[in-house]
Amino acid sequence: MSVDPRNTLARPDLAARSLEGLVAAGAYADPTPMTAAVAAAPLRAAPDGEAEQVDQLLFGETFEVLEESAGFCWGQAARDGYVGFVARADLAPLAPAPTHRVAAIRTYAFKDPSIKSRALGPYSLGALVSVEAREGRFAKAAGSGWFVEEHLSPIGVFETDFVAVAQRFVGAPYLWGGRESLGLDCSGLVQQALLACGRACPRDTDQQALMGQAVQADALLRGDLVFWRGHVGILLDADNILHANAHHMAVAIEPLAQAVSRIAATSTGQPTGYRRL
Repeated sequence: MSVDPRNTLARPDLAARSLEGLVAAGAYADPTPMTAAVAAAPLRAAPDGEAEQVDQLLFGETFEVLEESAGFCWGQAARDGYVGFVARADLAPLAPAPTHRVAAIRTYAFKDPSIKSRALGPYSLGALVSVEAREGRFAKAAGSGWFVEEHLSPIGVFETDFVAVAQRFVGAPYLWGGRESLGLDCSGLVQQALLACGRACPRDTDQQALMGQAVQADALLRGDLVFWRGHVGILLDADNILHANAHHMAVAIEPLAQAVSRIAATSTGQPTGYRRL
């Protein structure tokens, strides 16, 4: 069986029990679900705080832990399927099922139901919370503080324009492996915008390049995705692109022709394709 190690909870000595008979491993075990207990937890390629960040868990997201060792948990992010290592200190026992998601681009929770109390966070768009109490305009989230409820949306209530969602990230810093409003990469931007609209989306650009259907460069519309090797952008219209990129080191808008010309002069080269979702 051909597997992608980014999305397969398996290695030669250990694998998830659900993969028994599909993937060879020395032993199989049942993962233990845990919850991201911080605003954004790095998911790393190795059990080391200096290792490459390949993804992030947002607050309230589930992480299926298969092994814990030396302060790190090895497992799989439930929301996008990415496998890696998360610091044990960033996780907590499985929280109650989320009732709401953060709908603001970013927001704080507060220790008490008052904006004058100690602030916690900030929490980014897409973080998951379980409301356990209310007082006035505030909603208390399990494992956190009191959110202004206008910044939350009930689970199952989604936005309808993923391009408009992505535009709200303009100016956010570029961060490799990031999925939060304080820093995200090109595929993280696409993923977060689609999740806000209730649409599942894989983590990396090569995986996202399999979504939707191919379109020609002379027939582009708002919302089409343009792909390069290792990069993706969102068309605001046929002439302008929105993307998190390491040239601007931020989420930026620029003319598509300018982006194509600039990127063609690098080792990345010409666009590899255009997709319509």
